[in-house]
Amino acid sequence: MSNDQRIHPSKMGGERASLTSFLDYQRTTLAMKCQGLNGEQLKRKPIATSGLSLLGLVRHAAEVERSWFRMVLSAEQGKALWPAVDGVYGEFLVEDADVDEAFAFWQEACAGSRAITDTFESLDDTVEFRGETISLRYVLTHMIEEYARHNGHADLLREAVDGVVDE
Repeated sequence: MSNDQRIHPSKMGGERASLTSFLDYQRTTLAMKCQGLNGEQLKRKPIATSGLSLLGLVRHAAEVERSWFRMVLSAEQGKALWPAVDGVYGEFLVEDADVDEAFAFWQEACAGSRAITDTFESLDDTVEFRGETISLRYVLTHMIEEYARHNGHADLLREAVDGVVDE
């Protein structure tokens, strides 16, 4: 994984540029953690006490992108790409998952999220969702946190799958 092609956020950028570039950096980090692995390796759940896999994290990222940007910020109606089964989030049930489909859905969701973000004039712009007022700033910050947390999981999963340790 030493072929790090991520674009590092500017240390001098404004708030909006900082938030969007940090989010893109985190997105690219997840992609990097999956780079070079085959479908079986991406589906592997190598930590005995966890149901997580790298592919499950990618599918989860697609769902989270869609829910926060399309459903919350754009008020679109939608159903989960991978519905829950017996109380387990469907995106984590990867045994029969299509790897290419998952990555395509995720990439599409990220592109859609960027486009939706661009429709907001200000980080202070808000929407009403289920009785709460939510700003674009909140969503971008939350998404950075979401990816950062799961990229920590991805670090451990990747190391357990093939021994690769890298930033």
